[in-house]
Amino acid sequence: MKIIDLRSDTVTTPTKDMYQRMQEAPLGDDVYGDDPTVNKLEALAAKTLNKEQALFVPTGTMGNLIAVMAHTHPGEEIILERNSHIFLYEAAGASRIAGVQPMVIKGMDGVMDPKEVEEGIREDNIHFPTTSLICVENTHNMAGGMVQPMNNLQELRSIADRYKISMHLDGARLFNAATALDCDVKEIAAHFDSIMFCLSKGLSAPIGSMLVGGQDFIDRARKLRKMLGGGMRQAGIMASCGILSIEQMPRQLKIDHENARILAEGLNNLSGFSVNLDKVHTNIVNVSIKDKMISSEYLVEKMKVKGILANPRGKDFIRLVTHKDVILEDIHYALKIMESI
Repeated sequence: MKIIDLRSDTVTTPTKDMYQRMQEAPLGDDVYGDDPTVNKLEALAAKTLNKEQALFVPTGTMGNLIAVMAHTHPGEEIILERNSHIFLYEAAGASRIAGVQPMVIKGMDGVMDPKEVEEGIREDNIHFPTTSLICVENTHNMAGGMVQPMNNLQELRSIADRYKISMHLDGARLFNAATALDCDVKEIAAHFDSIMFCLSKGLSAPIGSMLVGGQDFIDRARKLRKMLGGGMRQAGIMASCGILSIEQMPRQLKIDHENARILAEGLNNLSGFSVNLDKVHTNIVNVSIKDKMISSEYLVEKMKVKGILANPRGKDFIRLVTHKDVILEDIHYALKIMESI
């Protein structure tokens, strides 16, 4: 039976070129700074985002946690959107490990109102924690891959500068955001003191994320990575894939976005589903189930039996994510299967 995996872009497999690079990559011990392939990847990531340095980390969650730890001190407070990945899906690492308290702002489709962010910044008072970091997610996972408007980022940056607060970007799908905005990733990165982006989602590497920022920040981050157990040895095997992720894979994302749009429009033509097309910015499609007697879990199981893998998103929604291993033919096939359910 044909299987079409629309659960996430994390399921992407490496390209043939990546497999070849893994076999040929020059290696060393990265904890000693001796792995030339890791060093090349880190230099490429820093240059791509126009920052001073970068650090190769095993996961995006670790990258975000390291960033929070590097920008803050225990007992301080960070501002982030209520449905952000750091707040919902990173096992409270910011609180338990970094020792910071979250100040959550309810955004509109993942976008925080700059006025509310400014109101959330604590005044200097013996009773209050110090606000030391603003975190932004772009694209925003729970908002269905929607992109943060550039003018909003500019306003947040202005507030951060005025209060001397750092800004971190959870840019797990940063390159998707840049593709949707038709801009260089540097333009988004310019608003932030640090950026994490994933190599292992739409960019198709099997493992790894990048943490990018200034020299002092990365020096702190490197030590924190070691503390958290993220120091790797012959990591060039994986870093070789990351180099191709940055050099070759961003052009694939436009195709993924086009396929997501075709999928969304096709689902809107089916009687049992509804998609808000205005909210399909990138490669994520949140699908509403019209029959409220059918739960998302039940529907996902029915789809699985017929070879379509998806994730439930609450009781009445499912999430579908396009990526390089889902071609246009697969989109049309998935639509036929979902029409028959």
